[in-house]
Amino acid sequence: MLRGALTRRGNRHLMIALTIALGAGVATSMLSVMFNVGDKVNQELKSYGANIVVRAQGAAVLSDLYSTGEASESHAYLREDELGNIKTIFWTYNILDFAPLLNVSATDASGAPVATTGTWFSHHLELATGESIDTGLDKLRGWWGVTGAWPTDEDATGAIVGATYAAERDLNVGDSFTLTRAGISREFTVRGVVTTGDDADRGVYIQLPAAQELIEREGVVSSVEVSALTTPDNDLARKAAKNPNSLSVSEKETWYCTAYVSSIAYQIEEVMTDSVARPVRQVAQSEGTVLEKTQLLMVLVTVLALIASALAIANLVTAGVMERSSEIGLMKAVGAKDKQIIALFLAETIVVGLVGGVIGYGAGLGLAQAIGYMVFGSAIAFAPVVVGLVAVLVIIVVLGASIPAIRYLLRLNAAEVLHGR
Repeated sequence: MLRGALTRRGNRHLMIALTIALGAGVATSMLSVMFNVGDKVNQELKSYGANIVVRAQGAAVLSDLYSTGEASESHAYLREDELGNIKTIFWTYNILDFAPLLNVSATDASGAPVATTGTWFSHHLELATGESIDTGLDKLRGWWGVTGAWPTDEDATGAIVGATYAAERDLNVGDSFTLTRAGISREFTVRGVVTTGDDADRGVYIQLPAAQELIEREGVVSSVEVSALTTPDNDLARKAAKNPNSLSVSEKETWYCTAYVSSIAYQIEEVMTDSVARPVRQVAQSEGTVLEKTQLLMVLVTVLALIASALAIANLVTAGVMERSSEIGLMKAVGAKDKQIIALFLAETIVVGLVGGVIGYGAGLGLAQAIGYMVFGSAIAFAPVVVGLVAVLVIIVVLGASIPAIRYLLRLNAAEVLHGR
């Protein structure tokens, strides 16, 4: 009887299968993207700068007390030879890029003060582990609009100047300028002009060794900006950020082994002498907010798509039961029980639903990849859990949509139906 029912009513079953396929396709694509969106959003936000800043302890205290929002020369420094330790922490693979900064109070040829910063533009670093990395400001601030080119490691006199400063001094790519501090003068060549819309437009960036020469301090940096992939904060992360020592042993293990921005900052402090690593809270909080809202939107789209599918399926199944009233009445007349008839109709609908679910799952995977490339520029990773979730959701939708048809079936009276009433 089941085989006959499946083969005789192909058009109606096709409509049910396509309806389920649409709902399952939307659910598959949204759930697949949702399970990947955390890393995707983090990667997108990391392209706009650092989310952790490391300073020397003394400089961090002074910055908290007297911060003016502008970089100033510090007298407390971090060790340049320890910068590679950042890539040796537990979450080494979550550290995307980092760049040291050394603030220098210098003047130009006219005697006017210039906000000067020494840094790595593009630096090759050999690690104690035997690995090597390439990092620097060109990767950390890749969103900067640079006219010209970033200086290379070998370009000792190369510099990047802010657009405002360049306009005021009539500097263009290839021009030279001089910086002086405490009687020490060095000549630099403009390799690029940067437009950022912030304080960097009024400053000058030079190679880190050149900045160290100007302040006559070798192997020092003022701060380090770090870009890391992180997990959005929760109550545990917020508690740890206030005081890691307040955590229980199990809480600290969980926190330390989860890529919270506070736990990564804590581990950086462990490998750098007299350092204070602090999250850039605006960035960290934005990650969590954007991620939560994105995931909520995807859940809502999934739920609405499944509700729409359930309503359409309910109409189709109920209409099918009404068309087969005579068949149902005859089955009742020859002794079939209600639960047997219900089981037959449910089995029929579930089989059709699973076929539609498989089709929808395949289409949903394709849609997820299209979303991944269009929105994030990369593929969406396969999440095995989505298979089980979609299967469960399809069965729930089919069973829920069958309730009106079952109620109609139970109300059918065999004698009335067979007499054409």
